[in-house]
Amino acid sequence: MIELNSITTLFLACLLLIIGQAIVNKVEIFNRLSIPSPVIGGLIFAVISAILSTTGVVTIKLDGEFFQNFFMLAFFTTIGLGASFKLLKLGGKVLIVYWILCGVLATFQNVIGVSMAKVLHIDPLLGLTAGAMSMEGGHGNAAAYGQTIESLGVHSAVTAALAAATLGLVAGGLLGGPVVRYLIKKHNLAPKDINVTQKDYSEIDINKRLHKNFSVNEVFFIQVAVILFCMGLGTYLGERFSEWTGQNIPLYVASMFIAVIIRNISEVANLNLIDLKLTNQIGDISLSIFLSIALMSIQLTEIYNLALPLVVIVLCQIIFVALFSIFIVFRLLGKDYDAAVMIGGFIGHGLGATPNAMANLDTITKKFGNSPRAYLVVPIVGAFLVDLLGVPIITTFINVFKP
Repeated sequence: MIELNSITTLFLACLLLIIGQAIVNKVEIFNRLSIPSPVIGGLIFAVISAILSTTGVVTIKLDGEFFQNFFMLAFFTTIGLGASFKLLKLGGKVLIVYWILCGVLATFQNVIGVSMAKVLHIDPLLGLTAGAMSMEGGHGNAAAYGQTIESLGVHSAVTAALAAATLGLVAGGLLGGPVVRYLIKKHNLAPKDINVTQKDYSEIDINKRLHKNFSVNEVFFIQVAVILFCMGLGTYLGERFSEWTGQNIPLYVASMFIAVIIRNISEVANLNLIDLKLTNQIGDISLSIFLSIALMSIQLTEIYNLALPLVVIVLCQIIFVALFSIFIVFRLLGKDYDAAVMIGGFIGHGLGATPNAMANLDTITKKFGNSPRAYLVVPIVGAFLVDLLGVPIITTFINVFKP
């Protein structure tokens, strides 16, 4: 057996991240589908590790729990810091409707996961690993909630959730374009001139006043201090909440909502504490390292018996998202060209991730014409707001079905 300490595990995670990115850049299908580089690098290690262990050559034991939890917490905190109420006002009624529909989707995805789990005679919590946490939540939520479910005594939850997230990611990239094409052709839709731009959003994104008063290094450390404050206070309050109520909530949930409060207090009081562009970069780095460690650590040999049930549940999710998008979401968003284009984004992050959604938008608008409203609504909801509804919905389902 080879045992790697936490520092060596962190180094290996970063190395695999770089290798994964190199592979994504070289392999067109991975690049087109926006497969995350830590998923590629981490899976390569997991496959090699499983082969070496199964053949009796060597077993590799990693010590990545501390850094995995730390970067997971940092990522969700940056999500909270991105949830400005100004974004809601900027997107108008369509953004609110789109956001609510994301919450409805998360609920139905969990219902499908639990229902199919009962039909397939597996633990309902394992069914949830192929629900909203891995579909709408993507790899980040899949790994995080997988850990929460494993802490409740359900083995292989992280592996199952990450496998479902990968299947969903591929499906989201493949399905979005054809569905939008179908809607555009069926309803004879075309772009229209709408005075919607991302100018105001860009002003929210970059805190010019903060950069005017402080150096680049000082701005960076202000962001780190804010993130750590939210993480520290959030974990403390989350632990106390679990003790007082008996409800099992992941610690990062409290940190994320503390971050939402801090972000909006900063805006209302004109404190200018948050630079969203920089916190997004910190969040991206945190997510990449977290995913790399999570993928490295999964035990592929444990998922063998779950392969068929997972595929069946994910196929049901894909069919539901397509039908829900065509018959419900499209109508509620206005049944126009913008609504059709937004469907591409909805499917992209409803089954995979925001980069998938944006890739779908890019492909669609290049062929059929621009949609400024879609480019405003989809990234704001997909990147910042979707977890504000998804987190409490997923947490509630976990608590309902926990042993």
